[in-house]
Amino acid sequence: MSSNILVVNGHPNPESFCAALAASYIQGAADHAAAVQMIDLSQLQFDPVLKYGYRKSMDLEEDLQQAQKLISWADHIVFIYPNWWGSMPAILKGFFDRTFMPGFAFKYRKNSAYWDKLLSGKSAHLIITSDTPGWYELLVNRRAGQKVMIRNILKFCGISTKKVTQLSPVRGSSEQQRQKWLAQVYQFGAKRV
Repeated sequence: MSSNILVVNGHPNPESFCAALAASYIQGAADHAAAVQMIDLSQLQFDPVLKYGYRKSMDLEEDLQQAQKLISWADHIVFIYPNWWGSMPAILKGFFDRTFMPGFAFKYRKNSAYWDKLLSGKSAHLIITSDTPGWYELLVNRRAGQKVMIRNILKFCGISTKKVTQLSPVRGSSEQQRQKWLAQVYQFGAKRV
């Protein structure tokens, strides 16, 4: 079981179903005495555009400085976000671009193709909402967005993805189905996964 849990709501709309899922996870964790914190990207004030790449540094806004502290604190990070255009929303990608910087999330080695993974030892759970049915996401899209998140972002920095939960299709889902999903995510929080 994870000790310190960080929930990252990657949906830009504070009234989204993802926000409700994040609240449900946090309630489950809190009800079972877990240490849990949250980063709600809809509430942060930051420029999501990495304007100069790594050629020139950009000062981190206060919200991103606090986000780095929470990421450092966390043993387990739960990312909750919608699948848009086969990937994550721009605000979540911008959050990674600005927060998972060299020296914080990874470090290039001098004169080497290899790098150090500075967030090693942390685990992740992806909870992804989608209007695309799961079978279509697997057979046609080949879970491309999940692969980018798991391999190209998290694993690159040393974070091991332990679980992926896709809740779909959300569009047209009944209130009863949404309540089942909320209860499922509550249980994830209760079990600290």
